[in-house]
Amino acid sequence: LALARRITVNTGLSTIPFTSEHAVRPNCRSGTVLDLLLDAIGRRPDGSLIPSLVQNACSCLAFDSPGEQPAAADWQAGKLMTVAYAGPPTTLTPVLTAPCLTMLGKVALEEAFALPRLHEKTRWWASLFAVNAERHAAEMQDITDIRVKYMDKYGVGYTILSYTAPGVQDIWDPKEAQALAVEINDYVAGATKSHPDRFGAFATLSMHDPEEAAAELKRCVTQYGFKGALVNDTQRAGPDGDDMVFYDGPEWDVFWSTVTELDVPFYLHPRNPTGTMHEKLWAKREWLIGPPLSFAHGVSLHALGMVTNGVFDRHPKLQVVLGHLGEHIPFDMWRINHWFEDVKKPLGLSCKKTIREYFQQNLWITTSGHFSTTTLQFCMSEVGADRILFSIDYPFESFDDACVWYDGVQLNMVDKIKIGRDNAKKLFKLPDFKDSES
Repeated sequence: LALARRITVNTGLSTIPFTSEHAVRPNCRSGTVLDLLLDAIGRRPDGSLIPSLVQNACSCLAFDSPGEQPAAADWQAGKLMTVAYAGPPTTLTPVLTAPCLTMLGKVALEEAFALPRLHEKTRWWASLFAVNAERHAAEMQDITDIRVKYMDKYGVGYTILSYTAPGVQDIWDPKEAQALAVEINDYVAGATKSHPDRFGAFATLSMHDPEEAAAELKRCVTQYGFKGALVNDTQRAGPDGDDMVFYDGPEWDVFWSTVTELDVPFYLHPRNPTGTMHEKLWAKREWLIGPPLSFAHGVSLHALGMVTNGVFDRHPKLQVVLGHLGEHIPFDMWRINHWFEDVKKPLGLSCKKTIREYFQQNLWITTSGHFSTTTLQFCMSEVGADRILFSIDYPFESFDDACVWYDGVQLNMVDKIKIGRDNAKKLFKLPDFKDSES
């Protein structure tokens, strides 16, 4: 124990000193730091090492001063080890934490594409959100060539593709919107057919009519094996496109019933503000349009409307995914819960559960476009690792930013694999894919 007076132990939320007093326990074979670590994560019951656990660990040893170096043998083995502290010293439970290496087999599920024939519109949209619009448009129109190279380089085993915002939700003519949705779905089904172990897709839906949307979703799931639907917030509607269709009213029950019967998730994705809403709120605040504010503003209103208007009460098995670490909602969780339970419900709010329960049972969040360790850790404390999914938001965000960040996040291995892959495998019932068990 004198070889290292202090070990920095990563709890996933903070670091605490791990001192010699914490390490004293009856079954510690020799009392050395190395043996403690081997006992914790690398030995079978008979005392032999488990190579896969040892080799996939990394060092979290931090010494009081640069001059304090342990013996060479212990140091070489210790570099492979790390522990996380759970409980008081008398109930020490060290567990394996993720290495600072590429996590293979990650699943990304907010990843956009566009039809090649709509190049000009794609480039216009890219000009609003990308410094290099030409490169962005080229990446958007690519399905496999560029994308697979990035996936291989950064350890993404499987991607679920979705049509870029605003997409069909920007078309206020119902017939035109429906025709484009069908075209998009047929196109992406054909484009990914040769890579079933790398790509899936979300259905693109015109949301003018609940029954029509339900029928197209059913076609995509049953005919093509799509993993669910992704819709870009409200549907633009009306004779001049100035109306907005929300999906939180009882007239949409036929659609939500189909979603739950098919047992697939629904991804509620942002879109740009339009019409009167744009003119009144955003025209003079144009730099707030998109990821800085308007995206979260729109989706959080829509998602919370689904909660308060009883969508999840009428369809308790419905699973809805929100990107960008929950579009600000987790950060207001306490305040929302307090006002719902202590004020709004006594005044007549009729939703059956608390907002936290809806997040535990119906709502998921992804890391798309939000690569902050502090923010992720906060969301883990509010929502839980079981309800968080890794995503990139490519090509609006880069593989490099998303994957290098996530690979380096210090989380315990169980949570890291859950968020990076296993939650998505379970939610979307994914088939075997590249590195799906790595």
